[in-house]
Amino acid sequence: MIRLVRVEEVIDESKDVRTIVFKDKPSYNAKPGQFLMVWIPRVDEIPMSVMIDRNNRDGYAAVTVRRHGHATTALYNISKGSMIGVRGPYGKAFKVNDRHKSIVLVGGGTGLVPLIRLCRYIKDRRGNSDVRITLIMGFKSREDVFFEDLAYSLLSNNNGKIVVTTDDGSYGMKGYASDALEHILAYKSMSIDAIYTCGPEKMMYKVLKMAYEHGIYAQASLERVMKCGIGICGSCSFGRYVLCKDGPVMDAKDVLKVEDFARYARDKSGRVISI
Repeated sequence: MIRLVRVEEVIDESKDVRTIVFKDKPSYNAKPGQFLMVWIPRVDEIPMSVMIDRNNRDGYAAVTVRRHGHATTALYNISKGSMIGVRGPYGKAFKVNDRHKSIVLVGGGTGLVPLIRLCRYIKDRRGNSDVRITLIMGFKSREDVFFEDLAYSLLSNNNGKIVVTTDDGSYGMKGYASDALEHILAYKSMSIDAIYTCGPEKMMYKVLKMAYEHGIYAQASLERVMKCGIGICGSCSFGRYVLCKDGPVMDAKDVLKVEDFARYARDKSGRVISI
């Protein structure tokens, strides 16, 4: 059932990315990797990963949107005090093994949203334990960078390390997020227990292939067109899977078996398109 919520805050993250904060207990309780179906009145309903509230207020959650199409631009332009609809959270979340001591998160652009939530989840669950988290944040250029300060605040007391990459080298390491992971894996003295990734599909393909080749447990949060969110319409089909129920988070061993991964998807009309 859809729930109407009031927009409590709108945060500019970069030139075309904003975070929309609202109060909603089910969204607040979402597990990292789960998603909401977000209704923009008189426009459309779209799937969005659940973002954390920076101030960690009880009952508050958020979504982070990049303006791109008709619906995302409408959500991006929404103002404080406006009403939106949410339902969910839906889908499978990231699996976290408490025995994992060294974890690498690899995200690109707004794909960082579920990984930021995963950072807080691990921090709240394990405190300042001996877990070491490395967060790789990939962007096109310096002006596209966001969440960096938030990431530092989450990881500062958890043996955390943050690596920012930009395609053009204007900030941080030059190259892709997957290139940074390749450098880390080449550094033999650093063992890795698990890798979690979300972002552009070609980037995730490289990440999962590297994890597989090194025998490291890995999961990816995937994206497809979602209309119902509950496994009925089949618009989010991914091989033999329906992502809104079998995902959006899936194990690397299952993802890599799907021939369409990082090659093809379907648009809103159902037409097959190249990724």
